[in-house]
Amino acid sequence: MADIATMHAAPPDPALASGLDGNAVVARLSGVAGVQRVPSPKANLFLLRDFLDAETCSALIALIDADRRPSTVSDANGDSAYRTSETCDLSATHPVVRDVEDALARLTGIDPIYGEPLQGQRYAIGQEFKAHTDYFEPNGMDLHRFCDVAGNRTWTAMVYLNTPEAGGATRFKAIDKTIQPEAGKLVAWNNRRPDGTLNPATIHHGMKVRAGVKYVITKWFRERPWG
Repeated sequence: MADIATMHAAPPDPALASGLDGNAVVARLSGVAGVQRVPSPKANLFLLRDFLDAETCSALIALIDADRRPSTVSDANGDSAYRTSETCDLSATHPVVRDVEDALARLTGIDPIYGEPLQGQRYAIGQEFKAHTDYFEPNGMDLHRFCDVAGNRTWTAMVYLNTPEAGGATRFKAIDKTIQPEAGKLVAWNNRRPDGTLNPATIHHGMKVRAGVKYVITKWFRERPWG
């Protein structure tokens, strides 16, 4: 298995942050070879192909399949089909998970103490996650339950673990960008505007899988240390 913590050369400055300084994270990602910034004034969105190798992706898929459960939402909206995927909490004690966590921290420059535990998601045929933002709504009924300790979310880093036969794209409607799933490809975005306010333009839709199965991992970072 490749040393994924060093597969992509990050800027030499080792300084880490919480993700609240969005400009610092943008500058760091922009300095990584192979990272593409989606041209939009509405949101900071980045792509990086081959962030994870095939062996790492396969190992993570096996972990997800072994311990998946129905996905949930923080604020129910009455739509039982709003999020139909399955979720797996990935243990940071597993060597592969630990390596991925280290690689994400090095890539983004965000200190791991601000990160939620890494999650995996599985989408079978017909499953989706309808348009949503990753941050918790300020007026949401579950805001205090999820944000009192660590604060709201800052950055999201998501990696596709496989390429489904059809469907499963991630659509950012507000910035007119649809990202096709591709094994090993990372997508990262700032859930906030440059002034630090929450950014509704980051609304995105995990579209239905039409053939095959889609696997992803997702890492969310917070304003304050997790836990």
